[in-house]
Amino acid sequence: MTPRPESSGSRPKGTAGEKIPEQPTAAQQKSAAKKTAVPKQAAAKKAAPAKATAKKAAAAKTTVGKTVAKKAATKKAAAEITAVEQPAAGTATAKKAAAKKSAAKKTAAKKATTVKATAARTTAVKAAAAKSTAADTVAGKAAAGKSPAAGNTAKKVPARKAGTAKSAAATAAEAVAKKATPAEATAKKATAKATAKKAAAKTAASKKTASAKKSASAVKKAPARKAPAGRAPAGVTASAQAVPPEMEVAVSPAVDAVDRERLLAGTHHAPHSVLGAHPVPGGIAFRAFRPYALSVTVVSGELRAELHADGEGFFSGLLPLREVPAYRLVVEYEGTVLETEDPYRFLPTLGDLDLHLIGEGRHEELWTALGAHPTTHEGVTGTRFAVWAPNALGVRVTGTFNFWDGTGHIMRSLGSSGVWELFLPDIGEGELYKFEITRPDGSRTQRADPMARRTEVPPATSSVITSSEYEWGDAEWLARRAEAPAHEAPFSVYEIHLPSWRPGLTYRQLAEQLPGYVKNLGFTHVELMPVAEHPFGGSWGYQVTGFYAPTARLGTPDDFRFLVDKLHQAGIGVLMDWVPAHFPRDDWALAEFDGRPLYEHEDPLRAAHPDWGTLEFDFGRNEVRNFLVANAVYWCEEFHIDGLRVDAVASMLYLDYSREPGQWTPNEHGGRENLDAVAFLQEMNATVYRRVPGVVTIAEESTAWDGVTRATHHKGPSGFGGLGFGLKWNMGWMHDSLQYMSHEPVHRKYHHGEMTFSMVYAYSENYVLPISHDEVVHGKRSLVSKMPGDWWQQRAGVRSYLGYMWAHPGKQLLFMGQEFAQGAEWSEAHGPDWWLLDPGYGAEPDHRGVRDLVRDLNAVYRATPALWRLDTDPAGFEWIVGDAADDNVLAFLRLDPEGVPVLAVSNFAPVTRQDYRLGVPDDVPAWHEALNTDAARYGGSDVTNPDPVKPEPQSWHGRPASIRLTLPPLATVWLRPA
Repeated sequence: MTPRPESSGSRPKGTAGEKIPEQPTAAQQKSAAKKTAVPKQAAAKKAAPAKATAKKAAAAKTTVGKTVAKKAATKKAAAEITAVEQPAAGTATAKKAAAKKSAAKKTAAKKATTVKATAARTTAVKAAAAKSTAADTVAGKAAAGKSPAAGNTAKKVPARKAGTAKSAAATAAEAVAKKATPAEATAKKATAKATAKKAAAKTAASKKTASAKKSASAVKKAPARKAPAGRAPAGVTASAQAVPPEMEVAVSPAVDAVDRERLLAGTHHAPHSVLGAHPVPGGIAFRAFRPYALSVTVVSGELRAELHADGEGFFSGLLPLREVPAYRLVVEYEGTVLETEDPYRFLPTLGDLDLHLIGEGRHEELWTALGAHPTTHEGVTGTRFAVWAPNALGVRVTGTFNFWDGTGHIMRSLGSSGVWELFLPDIGEGELYKFEITRPDGSRTQRADPMARRTEVPPATSSVITSSEYEWGDAEWLARRAEAPAHEAPFSVYEIHLPSWRPGLTYRQLAEQLPGYVKNLGFTHVELMPVAEHPFGGSWGYQVTGFYAPTARLGTPDDFRFLVDKLHQAGIGVLMDWVPAHFPRDDWALAEFDGRPLYEHEDPLRAAHPDWGTLEFDFGRNEVRNFLVANAVYWCEEFHIDGLRVDAVASMLYLDYSREPGQWTPNEHGGRENLDAVAFLQEMNATVYRRVPGVVTIAEESTAWDGVTRATHHKGPSGFGGLGFGLKWNMGWMHDSLQYMSHEPVHRKYHHGEMTFSMVYAYSENYVLPISHDEVVHGKRSLVSKMPGDWWQQRAGVRSYLGYMWAHPGKQLLFMGQEFAQGAEWSEAHGPDWWLLDPGYGAEPDHRGVRDLVRDLNAVYRATPALWRLDTDPAGFEWIVGDAADDNVLAFLRLDPEGVPVLAVSNFAPVTRQDYRLGVPDDVPAWHEALNTDAARYGGSDVTNPDPVKPEPQSWHGRPASIRLTLPPLATVWLRPA
């Protein structure tokens, strides 16, 4: 709301609810002075006529001087108000004020020589003043109720002009002057002449004002009641009192041509400075821009004033009020009338601190500042909108609430921040909206909100106003998740494509089935893909358009919160795939958002992703980096996500990623590292770990970048600080091990190093061993189908591989469907082949056996600290035999911090090996099988070691003792101290 100007005179400021007495007019002050002077004059004449005359002159001088001084002060204040509200007209107003002040001084000099009138003159002047006051009251009512142009519903008041009343007062004064003494007559004649000139000038001004006021709408008031002396008239509050006559100046409240054109074109940067209510000389100017409206009426208490229709949706009116009142607008459209708040009467909803942090790229809760938020602002409910679009010529809000025509909802630019803001009253949750942006070339585009926290269901693209009402029930989970870092805790992940895990289920329906299924299998975490909104389902969520909105395909944001909550209550952590590397080129999303490269790099070679036809983020721009860092924090804080698996990190780190020579530009040091991306990833990780204890970030990084999981403040040999991730996908292990398993067993001895090489670098990072969705699509075949041999050998190969994987240093990740050896590749269209587990299907035991193995692997794994406590410490691993290539055998020890071992032995040959000797520590009295992937219940041949195996004092493999085992074909066996 426009601030109230300082008081223009000595009239006191009222408190809330208090009516402030009217300031006496000049005529009333003069009349009161004369009433007091009459008895004094009579007494003075009897005593000393000459002295009385002198006293009268002095009294008249004093009274007139005070009146003139007050008028001058009032006019000076009015000029100051004009200068503040209309800077462009400040010079002209100042000149007028100076001219009026000079005229007032001349009048005071003339009146200083005037002798007080007789009692008869006093009576005549009183009558004239009363008549003038009555005329002013009528004119005031007409001015208060009418705008500068004619309205059909206006109630016209009798045409009695203030100027006419003033002329009558001058005539009466002249008549009295004729009967006065010669000295008095001379003074009276001068006074009358000055009064007549003033009245004539006022009459001329009144005619101009009247021509404008004739078209004003009548003020509709309650039946007139005489107000107590010194109080405001009924129906007009202290904040809506009439302006004194000396402040009335004829002005046009209509929007000027330049502002009008810019508002219509949607290119106005400061609509609030034009529209709404603003103090101007003569009162308060009300301006509204309501396209398609038939009429607009200002309502304040009992005051109703219809604004003049200026054409093209503009309405204006000048009301003789001292200051801007609390008001609403009644807008009439064809067939309906809407009473609402004026959006252009509100102060900005963003403060200087928000704008400073956005500019610095340090607003860690950016989602609370930008976007659409239902809120109560200055006591009024509505929705505040804010968007970053620094290159835009103008921005408007469009949506279901204005029938997708944003012409009348122009946003204001908040200085150099590039942020545009608007508060729209009476608009709430569930409404659809977009931002209509006028680009630098003058064209327009409608864009979804980059910060939208809810979207329409694709392929629809609108953003949805939303707020969360969800009450969490996972306090116990959150309290204990930070007890141990992820790399020192059991961590096995079930990767899920939510829309296809059980096709057709919503978030809330998934919450009824998924937690129980995952808990039964013993996984510690789920990794969800996709979560953020994306237009094309076939992208699996990796081409994001709604970075702050869970995909609407499965429900609302609160529905997604419900799913996360239920998983936490079941003791299951929730990871999500997060994609800060790139975004699609859809023309309603981020690409050239405000008409120029904004979220993408301005250099086309840096912006275009060579592999996916997408655009890469400009990680060096403060606001873009802030957008992504805050997004990472947003998912962890608003949705209680326990970890972010960051996609395509390698494509971010290298300027020459998938680019030929000449298609990329080296960094400032001549290297190929993307220094901006490095700084972004470091900041993101540091911020997330600082703000959300217990959360883990995981990098999908496919190269040998040094220090992916090293702390950001620790520099490595390359000179870079670590990227600060908690874990990294071991893509090398995944490719090598799957390559080995795809060979026929007879050929595996030639590829034995593919299984052992991972231990060369196993402790260079904190690793996750991923068998992800990427490995079971696009012709790569499912995990079981990668295995050579017949159906039995394929299933046995999968079981032995999973046993080896769960024993290998690092965390485990398995994509859905692979837990029960689905034979077909995964398809997002129909999801896993659950029918394979139908008891009526003949091969159901084969698939159920693999799933039972996965359950037991997780159970034994979680109960055995040696398999996870020292995952990132070389002290937790010892080879027994790593070079038995001809046998296709691998054997190693895993140890916990106390030295308690687990012996893992894998036989990747399809033959049983009897009495296979392995060297072991001599301090373990006996070993027993903790798990055997060839057990009959898993679908194996049931070749086992049922009895405890005792070491023999024969050294073997460099160990002082050895044991002899029966190794099942294509199987992995785990043994623990008996």
